[in-house]
Amino acid sequence: MGLTLVTNDFKRVLKYPKAVGIGLTNQLILLPIIGFALANIMPLRPEYAVGVMLLVLCPGGTTSNLFTYLAKGDVALSVTMTAIASVITVFTIPIVLSFSLIYFMGSGSEFELPVVKTMLTLVVLTIVPISVGMLINAMHQPLPIAHKSMCLDLG
Repeated sequence: MGLTLVTNDFKRVLKYPKAVGIGLTNQLILLPIIGFALANIMPLRPEYAVGVMLLVLCPGGTTSNLFTYLAKGDVALSVTMTAIASVITVFTIPIVLSFSLIYFMGSGSEFELPVVKTMLTLVVLTIVPISVGMLINAMHQPLPIAHKSMCLDLG
């Protein structure tokens, strides 16, 4: 996906922060609230309720960027939201998941997430490959469509 992006894509997104704000609000606030409500309403075992919370706390990601690209959507917006959400969720996942474990399973439950290691992993999995693709795209402009297609198939 980085092969298809240029820095102007991100500048354009910064001109329209409303889309990023709405998307992040839906992903990081509304989705966990809905998940918490559903986990309370549905007759789930505590482990499944915590699993629902884990799922709703981890929105977006590389796969959403790929589907955005395949759907001819705004990849720069998707990548921007993924990058911002990835940084924010490094802090929100342990806090909200710990609350969920205590709420659904009792106070004897414990959850630990290595914040620094998680941050480094997120950088390696998302920002580095996209940055390398953007660098290749900038150095070899215009990159032939066949090369972009082959890289997308491999990545």
